[in-house]
This record gives sequence, structure tokens and C-alpha cells, in this order.
Amino acid sequence: MSALTAPLVGLGAAAASNMGVFLPALVAAIAYFQYDMMDPESRPIDTDTDSMESVYDFIVIGAGSAGAVVANRLTEQENWNVLLLEAGGDETEISDVPIMAAYLQLSQLDWKYKSEPQGNACLAMKGGRCNWPRGKVIGGSSVLNYMLYVRGNRKDYDHWESLGNPGWGYADALYYFKKSEDNENPYLTKTPYHKKGGFLTVTEAPYHTPLLASFIEGGKELGYENRDLNGQFQSGFMIAQGTIRRGSRCSTGKAFLRPVRLRQNLHVAMHSHVTKVLIDPSTRIAYGVEFYRDGKIHRIRARKEVILSAGSVNTPQLLMLSGVGPKEELIKHNIPLIQDLRVGFNLQDHVGLGGLTFLIDEPISITLERIYAASPLLQYAVMGSGPLTILGGVEGLAFVNTKYVNASDDYPDIEFHFVSGATSSDAGAQLRKAHGLSEEFYNKVFEPISNRDAFSFIPMLLRPRSRGVIKLRSSNPFDYPLIYPNYFADEHDLKTLIDGARIGVALGYTKAFRKHGSRHHKFPQCSHIPEYTDQYFECMIRLYTVTIYHPVGTAKMGPYWDREAVVDPQLRVYGVKGLRVIDGSIMPTLVSANTNAPIIMIGEKGSDLIKEFWLKNS
Repeated sequence: MSALTAPLVGLGAAAASNMGVFLPALVAAIAYFQYDMMDPESRPIDTDTDSMESVYDFIVIGAGSAGAVVANRLTEQENWNVLLLEAGGDETEISDVPIMAAYLQLSQLDWKYKSEPQGNACLAMKGGRCNWPRGKVIGGSSVLNYMLYVRGNRKDYDHWESLGNPGWGYADALYYFKKSEDNENPYLTKTPYHKKGGFLTVTEAPYHTPLLASFIEGGKELGYENRDLNGQFQSGFMIAQGTIRRGSRCSTGKAFLRPVRLRQNLHVAMHSHVTKVLIDPSTRIAYGVEFYRDGKIHRIRARKEVILSAGSVNTPQLLMLSGVGPKEELIKHNIPLIQDLRVGFNLQDHVGLGGLTFLIDEPISITLERIYAASPLLQYAVMGSGPLTILGGVEGLAFVNTKYVNASDDYPDIEFHFVSGATSSDAGAQLRKAHGLSEEFYNKVFEPISNRDAFSFIPMLLRPRSRGVIKLRSSNPFDYPLIYPNYFADEHDLKTLIDGARIGVALGYTKAFRKHGSRHHKFPQCSHIPEYTDQYFECMIRLYTVTIYHPVGTAKMGPYWDREAVVDPQLRVYGVKGLRVIDGSIMPTLVSANTNAPIIMIGEKGSDLIKEFWLKNS
């Protein structure tokens, strides 16, 4: 099976037949029109094992949203050499196509994690387990995500600083957001919040359905302005900004690694599964890494530092496998303890309600037959335009206030993802698989409206109070860790999301949407409960619980007096020299936004912290 057709695995027969025609045609069109020539930078060079050095100044584990940034920025110092290790391979032509985001989940580009059943959430999913996609590819989860560029609220970062993390306030974060950014919207670049000239291209999708205008107008009816949600204020509605370039996905691999592929001091090693950080137990100094490649275990040393950028699932797993973690967890798996830290705890994730669907009477939404056809294919392959450029189907974003926050504080607690389609829009081919829905649930709820015109909202809880944990399944580095999200462990999370769902229904029935004949499509499994009561929405939420794929916090940043902290404000692992964590796992609290842009920001700032230390002390 090729990398291009791997996403077809698991589709229904009819949908697979449809896609079995479309995908090869798309690939052929991209090749015919010399699509790679549209990108001025070629792919990263995969260094042979025999060509690797025995020692590097820095070894970066994980080439994802943060790791690619770190490798780029550290190799700006010509006298430092860097090895970047990535468990996956490079992204494909199909992963470049924005609308195809959900097809990439459960493909060879995905680690394919699942949460453990918790009995009161993800009940519509097979086995009561939510899918937890994580990128196993150059660019990491920036290759699997929906490309949404959202920074969060200024109060998020000021809160981090107030917890005892100097240098992590909003002013500092904004500097690093702008450092990365190459924003293609002339209006935005005239403001103090955006910039041109960075490595990361940010812009709106070049194509919109008519439903997007209704979304913005519906927001106005509810009292919200159309504004830049990455600017001065966060409450409001917006045409989604995304990490796309010339109509195609702009991953961190494409943004940060391809332009520097010829740097002599950068070695990138794909298909290199790191199994352990090597730490001297007597000195507690990290001196290298162990990784599996080409059927063998290899060990390479680091002169200065090992940097973990493996993400909020893999980073805690690797720390624990290396002897850094909770004493009781390591004893359980017979792993010699080097440093007792609360690794794997403080897990936070954005959770939302899936399937909040509204049927309409006009042929203006995304459906399988309408999107995967000859005309859109050619529009994309030739011009980088057309409906295939929509950000995974998400056209608009909004930040709204439930009754549990003070609206005048501009600290909204719910984010809406507006999708100009629904779980049913692809006849069960894409989102059903990506969300792991059981056939019974899908057939009862969505099969009756298969391929009908519809739109949907995903209300997302921005600041969950619930905390989960990641634990080891075993001491075998190839065994996946145990993921316990503990969704709704704090009742306030459920109450807030219920109110968010209620606002979503109100939005769907605004005049802006009613002109298309909008009507809410209900879950039969909740029909025994009076409509639109708290209990009704709770029924929906516990059934179609969706992660928005934003796990963070499992190697918490904090001051030395914080007993939960794993790394200090310079991102150095407590009690171990020469080891840092630079990825989303360091977040003390989850930001009020999609996490890709904040994690890129962490990569930028973390790189500067390393430079400051070593340039001062060398």
C-alpha cells in the first residue's frame, strides 16, 4: 500500500470506491501540473545512519510543531550541529490537501492512539474510547491537524507568568508569535498583532461556501463582532485563519525544515523511533539518546543537550522510560529511578460536542459528490484554489461567553468551529472513521441524512478544570502508553459545555441561517429527554464526545516550589542536567485556543532560551 492511498483503509465500500477513483486522479493531477515545483523548497534530506556523527551538540527528539522550529533555530548557529530524530517519514501530496485532514487520521502518518474507556464520555465511540490522533511524520501533528491558526487569550499567558514563570507573559508570547509569522492578509499586517516575513505562512482559505457569510451574520445577530480573534480582543466571530500556503497545508516541516535542508550542521533522521534518553544515574546528566532504526538499536551522544519535542503523549512516555517520572509508576514497571517528578500528570485537553448538525434546503454545503469531482480537483491542482482548500471543512471560528463568565472581561469560555458540512456529508467515509463512531450510533443518527446538505458547529470547552494522566502500559518503548483524559471529572466542565451547546442551537436558528431552511437534526438516543434541557444536551455530549486533539500539560512548567512542575521556566527538566522539554507538554494550563500556533511559539521561545544559555556560557 502506498503512502498516498493509505488513508483509504477502513472506508465503507461505496465511499472507498468513490475515493478510490478520486485519490489517484488527484495525485495524477498534482504530478502532471508539477505541483512540487510550486514549492520553492525541496523536501528535507533523510540522513543515512552510516552518515550520522557519533556526537552532536544538540539532539532534538521529534520533528513536529515544536521540534522542527527548534532544529531550524539552533542551526542558525553555524558552529552547532544538530540531529533531529523523527519516528515517521515525510508528508505526502495528499496530506498537503486541506480538505483531506480527517482522511489522514488512522493512516500511516498517525500514531493512532486511543483513550482508555471512562464510562461517562465517548459513549458513541467503539469501545467507549476516543481516538487521539498524533502526527508520526515530519511536521508532526501540524500535518494531521485542521490548520487553524489561533493564539489564545492574553490572559492565558499572563496567568502562566503569575504562576512563577517569568518571561512567559502575553507580551513575550506575542513577540514569538510574530517572529514565526508570514501573514498574507494586508489588513492584518497593518496591525500591531501580525507580521510578514517569518517562516510560517498564515492566511484564509481562498474558497468559501455561502454558509460562511451566514455564520458571520449569525454572530452579529447574537451580539458578536466580526474581528481578528488573534488581535486585541478575543470575543467574536472570524473567517478562519490557517497555516496554508498557495492553497496547500503549511506544516512546520514545510515552513521550518525545507528552507534549511542544505544546512551542513543539520541532520534529519526519519523512521528513527527513540526508545530512551541516556542519563548517567550517578551524575544525572543526559548524555545522548537510544533509538531504533533499520531493525537495530543505535546510540548517539549529545555534547550540550537533549531536547524532547515528542509531544504531550510521547514526551512523558520517554521521560518515564528514561527513569524520570513518578516513583510509584517506575517501580511498577521495574525502571530504575533517576528523578522522581510528576511526569504524565496535569493532562488537559479541549473537549467538545460533535454532531451538532443543522439540515438546510439549498445545495451550498460540502458533500462528497460535490467536493471530490473533476472541477474542484483541477481548481486545486492548477490554481491552488477551490473547495479542496477549505481547512478540513472548518470555515469559521467564534469565541463566545456562557453564563459562567463575565462577558465584559473578554475571556470567553467556548470556541465554535463552524463546519460547512456534517458527519453525514461524506456518507460515513471520513468523520465517522476519524471520530471512531460505532456503526450502530452512526446508522441511527447520520445514515438517514447521508449526503444531505447540512452545516454543523463544534462547541469546544476552552479552559477545562478536569485533569487526566498518562501512564506507562509497560517498560517496552513500543507499547503505547495508557491515556486517561478524565473528561468531565469536574462538573463545571460539563455545565459550561451544555451552555455552549445551547448557544450553538441559538446560532443555528438565527435569521442568517433560517434563510437556508436550517433545522436542528436530533440524536434519537436522546429523544426520551425533553428537548434543549440541560439533561438533553448532557445526553448528546456524553455520547458524541469529541477531543479537538489538543492534549497538553504532561511535563508541566513551573517554579521550583511547584511540586507538580517537571521543567523550570527555562524548560530544563528538574534534577537532570542537559535535558529540556520544548513542546505542548510544558503548558501549565491549556490555552484558550487551538494549540498548534502556541506550540510553535513555545518552539521559538525555547530555542532562544537555549541560545541565551549556551552563548553566555561558552
